[in-house]
Amino acid sequence: MNAIVRNPFDAGGYSLAEMTQAINILPNLYTRLGDIGLFRFEGITQRSVIIEQRDGVLSLLPSVPLGAPATVGSREGRAMRSFALPWIPHDDVILASDVQGVPAFGGAGAPDQLVDVMTRKLTLMRRKHAQTREYMEMNALRGIVKDGAGTTLYNYFTEFGLAQVSVDFVFGTATTKVQAKVRDAIRAVEDNLLGESMVSVHALVSREFFDSLIGHATTQDAYKFFAATGAQPLRQDVRRAFPFAGILFEEYAGTVTLSDGSSERLIPAGEGIAFPIGTLDTFTTYGGPANLLETANTVGLPLYARQLMDDKGRWIDLMTEASILPVNKRPRASIRLFSSN
Repeated sequence: MNAIVRNPFDAGGYSLAEMTQAINILPNLYTRLGDIGLFRFEGITQRSVIIEQRDGVLSLLPSVPLGAPATVGSREGRAMRSFALPWIPHDDVILASDVQGVPAFGGAGAPDQLVDVMTRKLTLMRRKHAQTREYMEMNALRGIVKDGAGTTLYNYFTEFGLAQVSVDFVFGTATTKVQAKVRDAIRAVEDNLLGESMVSVHALVSREFFDSLIGHATTQDAYKFFAATGAQPLRQDVRRAFPFAGILFEEYAGTVTLSDGSSERLIPAGEGIAFPIGTLDTFTTYGGPANLLETANTVGLPLYARQLMDDKGRWIDLMTEASILPVNKRPRASIRLFSSN
């Protein structure tokens, strides 16, 4: 917000470009997937994408001007689908009561008070968009796309006739060789990279899965050694992560509140998801332009914001929106982890 210096009470207030810049330079509220940096953002000029599936790999087809020759591909072993980018608007309002009687930071002055209120509201709005993006990307990691109501928009496995790969850890059996199960998961990731490279394998798992993992007879000693030496337990929460047999298992208890007020766990109870880290082009979130005339055919941004003052000066509407579609281009390389007993 420091780069935006215009008086909010000036006629016209902030432009779309200024407000969008302001909300995008606010502190980035990283969620776990954002912190890992798994999904890279790529802006596109359209509000839909055409995805082609070939040999288990999903890729985007380029858009062409209306009437221009279409791209051509062999029908053998291929499938194409068009996916509309979900539109995610979120509005708020600044009322006179939000500013009245609220001292500005560093001294009095109505413009500063309004800027402070606007900054707080934009920060909260950005946080909600960040949580929504985390929800969508976590589900895309598992091969599906949901909206903020929990409704499945697209299931990439169903759309392209792919089968999800799963590994049953059978934790309820004391003689299960958990290390062998971990190797199975790693090999499943490797087998489904299909020309992609990776650095390591990471797994986000539910609390129940994590407890079963570290409590199993064949892993207890390894976990005790890790907790006692490598993790420095006096300074770290060793419950959160456990590197074992080539996978870093991390307990992930993320939940979201859906638009209907219900809550949903991002990792189902008793399950986990293992996926490659350090890929070049497997996890991408595509962003389209805002649903506005002035942004038509421009390269999309992660988030847009604008404000509109009531013509009688009674309030200011704050409007934000995002049009994003996370795509896991190798959905079979994200391995479902579970235990059948």
